[in-house]
Amino acid sequence: MQISNNKVVLLEYELKIPTGEVVDKADSNHPFAFIHGLGQTLPAFDEQLTGLKIGDTFAFQLSANDAYGQMNEADVVTIPKEIFGDLPEEELVVGAELPMQDGQGNHFYGIVQEVQEQFVIMDFNHPLVGQDLDFNGKIIEVRDATPEELAHGHAHGVGGHQH
Repeated sequence: MQISNNKVVLLEYELKIPTGEVVDKADSNHPFAFIHGLGQTLPAFDEQLTGLKIGDTFAFQLSANDAYGQMNEADVVTIPKEIFGDLPEEELVVGAELPMQDGQGNHFYGIVQEVQEQFVIMDFNHPLVGQDLDFNGKIIEVRDATPEELAHGHAHGVGGHQH
């Protein structure tokens, strides 16, 4: 079976940035599982995997523009320090990645850039923004997504979300 839309894909992979640093990986014991074509991965990542089947290997590079784009200064935000409430001072430090929530209940992470007396400057750009990404790996499993998986929007079972 070949990878196409609405197929559950399990794979092992390694992701490197141009410095050669491995920034993410999944192995056959803990594979990465997703439903192809549902927007769970970068569109260019999906494109590169389309047509592959179990046992196929892959190696490709995504340019920064096809990955997480370029730095957006509008995503660097000054937030009143009081928003952080009971967070201990030792956790509110430059470089800390903190979970946040907007007024609509959306969850995301920001990286502390600067801590001032009354404000905290946070960067909400993706941590890999501006980076070319090098992927290599192997396809472990390809199968049809179940109606339940499609309704939930994610893979279930090994490598996926359990219910």
